[in-house]
Amino acid sequence: MKPKIAASILSANFAYLADQVAAVERGGADFIHVDVMDGRFVPNLTIGIPIVKALKETTRLPLDVHLMIVEPERHIEAFAKAGASMLSVHVEVSPHLHRTLTTIKELGAKAGVALNPSTPITTLESVSELLDFVLVMSVNPGFSGQTFIPASSSKIKEVRAMLDRVGSQALIEIDGGIKSSNAAEVVKSGANILVAASAIFKGGAPEANTRKLLEVACESIA
Repeated sequence: MKPKIAASILSANFAYLADQVAAVERGGADFIHVDVMDGRFVPNLTIGIPIVKALKETTRLPLDVHLMIVEPERHIEAFAKAGASMLSVHVEVSPHLHRTLTTIKELGAKAGVALNPSTPITTLESVSELLDFVLVMSVNPGFSGQTFIPASSSKIKEVRAMLDRVGSQALIEIDGGIKSSNAAEVVKSGANILVAASAIFKGGAPEANTRKLLEVACESIA
């Protein structure tokens, strides 16, 4: 399977957001990744439903919305209605995970579970039949520009092995510190979707940066 790129707007220049999203589209991005943070589950506040709605009207790319918030079940319907094509919630703050994933799917969105670096993959087994994707965090969530945690590559392999064992076709998404120097490594480990923020939007060349990241990721499976 050809690896896909999810351009995270966490590092975009919001004064020119429509232009920056258009640039990553031209560069070959497959998704626009939206990091929603509440200042409680993670130590940062970012964006919410109005931005998702505006993006839906701006881009043809699917919106991949990552909810780094407590009580995500209270907000998933609003995000789905705003235009989210994919919704991921964190297992660490989702005590009724089966119900939450079921609701996401009933709303017509792809359902995913995100795992922090220290969260064991065994937490996925009881909901594996509901998963469209698993989001492996390769940094501790909250801020862009962090350094990739090397053990994340092994975790990707473990997640893939677990999914294969239960017969799940769920994709694996990797998020945190992804750049051209480690893109091939994570793809070879089993990642299908690479989320990148600063690697794409920092430096003022999002189109070229997206194209370069995609080229490196694709070369790893040639």
